[in-house]
Amino acid sequence: MQLSYGRELASIVTKSVFTIGTFITIIILTVSVLTVQFDDQSYISDGTCNIAVLPIEGVILPYNGLTEFDLVVTPEMVSSFMDAAEADDSIEGVLIEINSPGGTPVASHRIAERLHNSSLPVVGLIGDIGASGGYMVAAASDFLIASPMSDVGGIGVNMSYIEQSAQNEEEGLEYVQLITGKFKDIGSPDRPITDEERALLQGDLDIIYNEFIDIVTEYRDLPRTQVAAAADGASMPGSRALDNNLIDALGNRPEATAALAGYIDKPIADIEFCEYDQGFLLF
Repeated sequence: MQLSYGRELASIVTKSVFTIGTFITIIILTVSVLTVQFDDQSYISDGTCNIAVLPIEGVILPYNGLTEFDLVVTPEMVSSFMDAAEADDSIEGVLIEINSPGGTPVASHRIAERLHNSSLPVVGLIGDIGASGGYMVAAASDFLIASPMSDVGGIGVNMSYIEQSAQNEEEGLEYVQLITGKFKDIGSPDRPITDEERALLQGDLDIIYNEFIDIVTEYRDLPRTQVAAAADGASMPGSRALDNNLIDALGNRPEATAALAGYIDKPIADIEFCEYDQGFLLF
């Protein structure tokens, strides 16, 4: 009986040790894997490239959720990328490639400020379009390039909407207004806007519009009157944007390469782009 008990005890101890050992091994392996993944996500360069490439593609929004847009860029995405680039000793500069028609004012400004305040030189390259909030972001770069055929600028603010009260009346629909505060349903498409409401919204738009002009004036280091003259809401081809000093040069990747070489004081041959990894960027 004692022998049997001893064997059972030994068996239990052996199993316990094995189980604990296995558990510890799993923890060690898990930590190791997570550490490797963290390291892979924390460094942009593999040691051979020195210029991080960041795409600003699609609509600029404060968050990435359920939207009708296929491509969305948020301040958090850009900030995470820039943090990693600045922490990577191999990265000496950043190329932002902009293809964006714009987005919300605050999200656009947050991204622009993050780029403008970077410790690394930032060169911007507008592809097909860098307009409205997309241009605000592009203007934050230290040197901005666009193709002669790029769509650039669009400095302005839009809050237009379709008013459908007449259609509702034809269809026998009645808008029942139940609010507290006379402006609570301002901008409702189901009733005509009042003159007082229109004046209020236009005043708000003017505030954002003038802030937009001030931001571009600061980033581009231009006289405010010059930026205001170009801020009619219309975008323009890259060639005309150059005439209006909204960009610094016409070109593409070769011109961006040369600009970056000048900023980091290295031969053009030493410029190696770290092409962006879609998985890393969470785009």
